Amino acid sequence: MAETSLEGGVQNSNYDRQKELKAFDETKAGVKGLVDSGLAKIPRIFIHEEFKLERNKNQDPGNSKTSYQLPIIDLTGVSEDASLRQKVVKKIGEGCQKWGFFQVVNHGIGVTTSDEMIDGIRKFHEQDSEVKKKIYSHDYTKVLHFNSNHDLYNAEVANWRDTLTCVMAPRQPHPQDLPPVCRDIMLDYSNRVMKLGETLCELMSEALGLKSSYLKDIGCAEGLFVLSHYYPVCPEPLLTLGTSSHTDSSFFTVLLQDQLGGLQVHHENQCGLMLLLFMELLS
Repeated sequence: MAETSLEGGVQNSNYDRQKELKAFDETKAGVKGLVDSGLAKIPRIFIHEEFKLERNKNQDPGNSKTSYQLPIIDLTGVSEDASLRQKVVKKIGEGCQKWGFFQVVNHGIGVTTSDEMIDGIRKFHEQDSEVKKKIYSHDYTKVLHFNSNHDLYNAEVANWRDTLTCVMAPRQPHPQDLPPVCRDIMLDYSNRVMKLGETLCELMSEALGLKSSYLKDIGCAEGLFVLSHYYPVCPEPLLTLGTSSHTDSSFFTVLLQDQLGGLQVHHENQCGLMLLLFMELLS
């Protein structure tokens, strides 16, 4: 059966998707490699429901008439003031139950640390491809690896992004095993996020009516799996997505977003634009 293309013509019915996936994967250069090659049109493996995106391109979810107040959790004094802690615990319980996410401010991770983490990851992804190729892999038993789309061969459509992945806890990797360009900040930032994670576990435990150490005692605060995504400029942004609609499989996610924004959340059958979901870059 012939297939209709975006331009309204007819595409080759002998299109070999697996061959295109394999060819892209074997470059070990990721999406950034495609951009660096100067391509003007994105490969077909990255096209997401092109007609639907084209129809809805002027329907910016950020301009939706429906307005929501994102739950904001201020951690200032939460460990010193019992009365304040009670209020925070209540807000976290409501955020988890009604939204499934919330924004955290005054969390103890300073803006300098956050900016350095974002900058370090950007430097990793923007360095020479030959350096990144050395750790390119789909072997998820490895502590550290770089690739484009962990589910490249299984997903219906590929996402326009590259990712540096590292297991930072419960066993922290040896410093020499981390990329030199972002080694120090990855270690520093991860240590700080682990502390924040423990605090959030305590507050969520209390929100469930349990002792504060409950979630930590059953191992919910032990691991840290860092996914550092990079979204290169796309020549045809209306045809693809950086991240498809999904639900994280981890116990909970601490998300740090750069200044560009663009992430969306699904709430009460509405898809809304959120600039920062879990962490605001405040000291």
